[in-house]
Amino acid sequence: MTPHSPARRSPARQNPARQSPARRSPAASGRVSFATRLQPFAATALALVTIGIPLWLVVATAGKSRGEALIPNLTPPAHWHLLENLGEVWREGEVPAAFFGSLLVVVPAVIGVLLFGSMASWILARRATRLNAVLYALAISGIILPPAVVTVVLLLRQLGLAGSAVGMIGVYMGIYMSTVIFFVTGFVRTIPVSLEEAAQIDGAGPVRVFFHVVLPLLRPVLATATILVCLYVWNDVFYAFFVVGGRLDTLPLNLFRVAGAGLYLNNWHLIFAYVILMSLPLVVVFAVAQRKIISGITSGAVK
Repeated sequence: MTPHSPARRSPARQNPARQSPARRSPAASGRVSFATRLQPFAATALALVTIGIPLWLVVATAGKSRGEALIPNLTPPAHWHLLENLGEVWREGEVPAAFFGSLLVVVPAVIGVLLFGSMASWILARRATRLNAVLYALAISGIILPPAVVTVVLLLRQLGLAGSAVGMIGVYMGIYMSTVIFFVTGFVRTIPVSLEEAAQIDGAGPVRVFFHVVLPLLRPVLATATILVCLYVWNDVFYAFFVVGGRLDTLPLNLFRVAGAGLYLNNWHLIFAYVILMSLPLVVVFAVAQRKIISGITSGAVK
């Protein structure tokens, strides 16, 4: 080696902190891989505990006789009476009338809030002005603001809509409009503007552009919003109790009314059977729209 040549650094003098990650000790890599493999099992066990135990409590209690269900617990019934209990609830609990009342409120409310919420979201997403930014902030503020029940009831009385299905539909549309606007506005911003411009070049007006171009592309996020709004409206008893006041029977109101009556008095097996019947339509809706729920949440809320 010449005097002017740079001294070579021996491998033993290298800084251990600069070693590649591949040179980690086998024990450390083993611990990391074990923790990584353990995560799916831990998530599955947590889901089974938080979802499976309450679900089993409902099904097991609904399948018991009256004597076994006096104290609801997780023990399975000695003899299953689930079908008999469901049939008794359907016949004696006025479920068909309450089911029709729930449909009379839920279907128009969901369709209306999705339609008008999508229209408002399209305008708020495409016209980036300060006024629209303020309107968007006011629109989504309904998600966190507390409900003004007394004011809503007084307003409906002044309009002559208290105790009617039309008033209840309007209340639900106003309450959950913020949720729809929050999800749909973020999703509309991911749709290329060139699609709308191409339709306008072909002579389509704003209404035709929305219904033929924008609305079909909103199916994933609308599926997510449908699940959320249906879940809130179908199981609601708070607003329905104060707005319709027993003049219109829905499934939650019917359960609340008859829970202390003769048929359901201390009959926990019938109450849990009623809960199963009330939950079945939501299960069907979720099964139909489940493929588009995750994509709607990520595209509408994140982007």
